[in-house]
Amino acid sequence: MIDAWAMQLYLFCSTLYMSDNQKAVAEKLIQADAVRLNLKEPFTWTSGWKSPVYCDNRILLSYPFTRDFIKSELCSMVFQDFPEADALAGVATAGIAWGAMVADQLKLPFAYVRSSPKAHGLGNQLEGRLAPGSKVLVMEDLVSTGKSSLAICSALKDMGYELVGLVSIFNYGFPQPEEAFNAAGIRFQSLTNYEVLIKLAIEKGIVQPGDSAELLNWRSNPEKWNS
Repeated sequence: MIDAWAMQLYLFCSTLYMSDNQKAVAEKLIQADAVRLNLKEPFTWTSGWKSPVYCDNRILLSYPFTRDFIKSELCSMVFQDFPEADALAGVATAGIAWGAMVADQLKLPFAYVRSSPKAHGLGNQLEGRLAPGSKVLVMEDLVSTGKSSLAICSALKDMGYELVGLVSIFNYGFPQPEEAFNAAGIRFQSLTNYEVLIKLAIEKGIVQPGDSAELLNWRSNPEKWNS
């Protein structure tokens, strides 16, 4: 468990590495109410985990100026950090809109990938057409455990495409997905993350400084938190 003093030192040190871009993106998530924080009445994830935080980036699509800002930040990340990518693939369903917008801006081919092949019709898992052997960058809205994102990456590799990495808007910073992405040799980057979000929430008075330790303790063992 992280005590309050250690947490304050941790958050102070983390600000030295918090880029203005990461903070700006986290602020957009908070402004759009895409992120909810509640220690007293935690949320239940699909996995069954109890969580004091819930992120729904699909809400960002409803706000034109916020949507445009996030799209621009994603384009910049793709252009600067993954210049070798010659095609984009969105993760169905939440990554489709973002991937399509970025692909349109950068004039790259786009397709989206289902978690599994369709049980009817042509039985496609990849929807769209990408040139054989394309260097594909996967677009996702957020990464939690990373299992679904890695499954999509694996499916694309099995189809014969070269994976150059995965980009998301937000990630929770769990150690497991980072280790899994590294083991798979897949570069993974996000516009912002959980630590930046919590620091900003404290600055804005949304989260009390005394609650920050508990919020990060949740991330260290989410399966057993609040059980």
